[in-house]
Amino acid sequence: MTFDLKQFLAVKQKVIEQHLSDLLTAETSAPASLIAAMRYSLLAPGKRLRPALVFMAAQAAGGSDAQALPAAAAVEMIHTYSLIHDDLPAMDDDDLRRGMPTCHKKYGEALAILAGDGLLTLAFQTLAQHFPARTAAACCLALAQGAGAAGMVGGQVDDLAWERGDLPRNLDALEHIHACKTGALFRACLKLGVFAVQSERAEGTDQNLLARLDTYGRSFGLVFQITDDLIDVEGNAADAGKEVNKDAARGKLTYPSLLGVVESRRRAQELAQQALGAVAPIGDAAMPLVALMQFVLTRDR
Repeated sequence: MTFDLKQFLAVKQKVIEQHLSDLLTAETSAPASLIAAMRYSLLAPGKRLRPALVFMAAQAAGGSDAQALPAAAAVEMIHTYSLIHDDLPAMDDDDLRRGMPTCHKKYGEALAILAGDGLLTLAFQTLAQHFPARTAAACCLALAQGAGAAGMVGGQVDDLAWERGDLPRNLDALEHIHACKTGALFRACLKLGVFAVQSERAEGTDQNLLARLDTYGRSFGLVFQITDDLIDVEGNAADAGKEVNKDAARGKLTYPSLLGVVESRRRAQELAQQALGAVAPIGDAAMPLVALMQFVLTRDR
């Protein structure tokens, strides 16, 4: 049976972008300039992989897109806030994101920071407003853990420390940082998809399913980072939608700089097999996850 990932992602992208737009439109009491900056970054062209992971996990848990929609929106808000802040001059200092000027280039640094703050808090507001209490609590906890000091934010801190030469430059350190900076939010996406569907059940959530998806998420996050590093080395700005060759110029430790291109690709293949092995027992319901892993291995943007 052939699975059409491109069509799957296109459908999910349309659904999530309409929902994100509706959620911003509903914020009628917020300053118009703030909503404009939030909307500019949140609805900029993108693959929406993180919402897609939420939908995929919900499918694996026996649920529907409608059940998972608030969680999918929340993770995309968190992801976009992180991009806005990462692009700032004090962080990665980027001028281009998703093929467009970064938020601070368009709206200035102060409003960009506040737009990121607005998206961060709106994510948790969305979960609290649109889910029953037990589901909202489980989702808020998982998202806070994935995005917070021991997850995405902590990974970014360590990444900056690397640039100062404060951390060891080896594979263990590299993978620990990216497991936090990139992978923690991917893992949260998968948890949220299950929680959105199963948290209200009398028997609770399927712990075996959560464990399999978490293993997938750990490997998926590292594969995504490896291919991101390879794009920075081998890609071009038009295809990537952002500036390339910046990591090498800044002396950042990346998979290609540490392992070389060939070994980096081998490591990605090894991690991909671990991910696919974890979800294989789920059966047909995991087909989107399998296809997405295969896509990420060969992506060029």
